[in-house]
Amino acid sequence: MIDATDRRILSATQGGLPLVAAPYAEVAGWLDLDEAEVIARIGAMIESGVIRRIAVAPNHYALGMVANGMSVWDVEDEQAETLGAKVGALDFVSHCYLRPRAEGWPYNLFAMIHGPDRDAVEAHRDQIAALLGGACRASDVLYSTRILKKTGMRLRQEG
Repeated sequence: MIDATDRRILSATQGGLPLVAAPYAEVAGWLDLDEAEVIARIGAMIESGVIRRIAVAPNHYALGMVANGMSVWDVEDEQAETLGAKVGALDFVSHCYLRPRAEGWPYNLFAMIHGPDRDAVEAHRDQIAALLGGACRASDVLYSTRILKKTGMRLRQEG
């Protein structure tokens, strides 16, 4: 699956890529590798599913988005994937995903909405409701009450 060099790359980048103009060159320098090799190996790990994605994880609070609501929607299953893609493309939605319904929980579409206050989040929620139209049977929003530290996977240090 992965070799020792891949493991070194994962270990070096698990806390995030360096915030420099050429992050892969920086990582390559740390590991005494060629930048092209680092890029190729990361690409291969993405292709094989070892790495799911490389993404920015902004601190919404530092950006002034202090109202954060997970909107939940009960939408027609036949339209959920198409509608979810449209909701996920909205600029005020940071992530959107489908989940199976649970007993006593009818919602299958989830979209995280960020805004400077709850009124803004509610206005965005109204936009989503309009986009979903008659395919939506019910909805709710769950507001964040505290910041949880987000981290990705961490490799166990071999010793």
